Amino acid sequence: MKNTISKSQLFLAPMAIVALLFTATAYAAVPGINGTSSGSSFNLTAVSFYLNQPDGATVYAWGYGCSTGFTPTFVPANITTAKCPALAGQVPGPTLVVTEGVPFTVTLTNGLPPSAGNTSILFPGMTVVSAATGGVAGLLTQEAQPTGCTGTNCNQVTYALIAPSPGTRAYYSGTQSDLQVEMGLYGAIIALPANVPSNCSSTTSGNRQVEMAHSEHDFRLANAAYDHPETCYDREYLFQFAEMDQNIHRQAAAQVAAAAAACATSITTPGCTLHVPTEPYKPSYFLINGRSMPDDMDANYGAEYPHQPYNGNPHMHPGEITLLRVIGQGRWQHPFHEHANHVRILARDGNLITSITSDSSTSTSYLAGPLQFTTTTTPGLAFDGLFYFTGKGLNWDMYGHNFADTAGSNAAPPCVPDANGYYTDQSPGVTIPTIYSAINYYEWCQDHFKPVQATPLGDVEGGGPATLPDPNIFTNGAWYSGSPYLGPDATTRATGPTSSFQPSNVQANPANERGWAFMWHSHNEREITTNNVFPGGMLMMMLVDSREFVIDESM
Repeated sequence: MKNTISKSQLFLAPMAIVALLFTATAYAAVPGINGTSSGSSFNLTAVSFYLNQPDGATVYAWGYGCSTGFTPTFVPANITTAKCPALAGQVPGPTLVVTEGVPFTVTLTNGLPPSAGNTSILFPGMTVVSAATGGVAGLLTQEAQPTGCTGTNCNQVTYALIAPSPGTRAYYSGTQSDLQVEMGLYGAIIALPANVPSNCSSTTSGNRQVEMAHSEHDFRLANAAYDHPETCYDREYLFQFAEMDQNIHRQAAAQVAAAAAACATSITTPGCTLHVPTEPYKPSYFLINGRSMPDDMDANYGAEYPHQPYNGNPHMHPGEITLLRVIGQGRWQHPFHEHANHVRILARDGNLITSITSDSSTSTSYLAGPLQFTTTTTPGLAFDGLFYFTGKGLNWDMYGHNFADTAGSNAAPPCVPDANGYYTDQSPGVTIPTIYSAINYYEWCQDHFKPVQATPLGDVEGGGPATLPDPNIFTNGAWYSGSPYLGPDATTRATGPTSSFQPSNVQANPANERGWAFMWHSHNEREITTNNVFPGGMLMMMLVDSREFVIDESM
C-alpha cells in the first residue's frame, strides 16, 4: 500500500460513493462475446451512428457492431442483460473472448457510408492461420470495400486467427487509421489461458469461498489470467482509453452528407470520397470504454447508451485480487493513476513478465512486473495488472470495532492474525468455514479495535490518523458517506465525541453499502474534463465495499 495517504486520497475513501449518486446497481466486470471453442466465428459490421456525451452533445462516430444474422453468446454467463443488436454499432467494438491456441475467425462487413472508402481490422499479437479471404488487398491487410462495390464478397473480408498466448490485446482499423480509429473503429480481444493452474481452480478456500458465503456469483472469465500459478485473481475489469477531437467528427459528418448524392450514383463517382484533416489534433472528449465520467459509472448495456454498452465502475472487497485489463486505443498516451495502491504490471500485450531462478535441480519462474504509481496507456498497446487493497496502514479499524463491542448481539468479530498479519483462513485457531461469513475477513489485525475517535476528534492534530472533512463545506457534500467506516451499519458505529461523523447529508447515500470510493483518473488534468468542464473525462471510482455488501455485476 502507498506509504503516504493524503487527505484527498483517504477521504475520497470514506466519501459517499459518487457512482451511487447515479445508480446503485452499476458494475463493470468484462462483458463480451464468447468465442472460446474451436472454430468460433465473430461476424462484425462497421457502421455509423451518434454517441451520447455527458454534456448533452451527440458526436458522429463509426464503430463495429454485430452483423445481421449473427446470434452471439455472451460472457460472463452471470450477466443476463448482454446484447449486441444487429448493425447497431458500438464504441468500443464488441469485446471478443477467445482461448489461447484455439482458432477463430472474424468476418468484417463494410457498412460505413460509401464515401468513407475501404475498411479493415488489424489484430496485433495474433497468429494468422491462413490468408484473409474476400475484399481487396490493402496496404496493411485485406480490406472490405464499401457497399456498392463489384465482385463476390467485395465488401466483406474474413480473418482466420489464433491467440498464441493468453492476455489482453487491441483490434482496430488498418485502413486510414488516423481517421478510422479516431472515429471509433477499435475494440478488445481477450485470450483466456488454455491450462488454468490447479491452485487457481479451487473454490474451497480463499476469496472465492468467501464470496460464495455471501451469495455472490462468479463474474470472472477464468480463474487465472495466464498459465502461471501466480496469476489467480478474484475480479476483473477492462478499460479502453481513448480521446476524440469533435472537430474531426463534425467534418466527417458534413463531408459524408455532402458526398451522399455522388455516392448514390456510384461509389466510383468523383466526389464520393472524404478528405478529413486529422491535424492539428485537439481532443475535447476523453473516454473510458466509450464513455466519460459520470456516464461511465452507469450500468452496462444501459438503454441511454445504445452505442456505448460498456461502463467503467470497478468494485472490490478488501483483500481481493483485482485483474485490470487496460488498452490505449487513441492517439495520446494517458497517464492513469489508481488511488489506494500501486498496480503490479502482470503482462504487456500478452507477454507475461517473469524472472527465472534456477539451480542444479529446479527452474522456477516468478512474476517480475514493476509496481506502478501511475500506469501508462500507450496507443495501440495493452497491459494486464493486479490491484490489491486491504486497508493495511490506515491506523484505524475500518469496520469501526472498539472495546465496547465485546459482548451481546453487537459483539465485534475476532481478528486473529495469520503469518502476514491478516484475518484469513490461514489464521491460527480460526474455524473454517465460519470465518468466511465474517465481515472483517482479511482485516489487518493490528488496527482491530482502533476506532478513529480513540484520540480527541480522531484527527491529525489530536494524534489521530486523519483529518475528517467538514460536513458544512459544500464540496464535501454528498461525496462523504457520513462515516470513516465500512459497512451498512457504519453510521451507527460512528459514535465518537463529535457529531461531525454524521453530517446531515448521510441519507443521500444508499444505506446498504457505505463503501469507500477511491478516485481513479488520468494524471493529465485536462483529461478529467468533458469539453473543458470538470469533472468528466477519464475519471471513475474504485468502490471498496464491506464483505456483507453483495457486489452483483449482472448489470
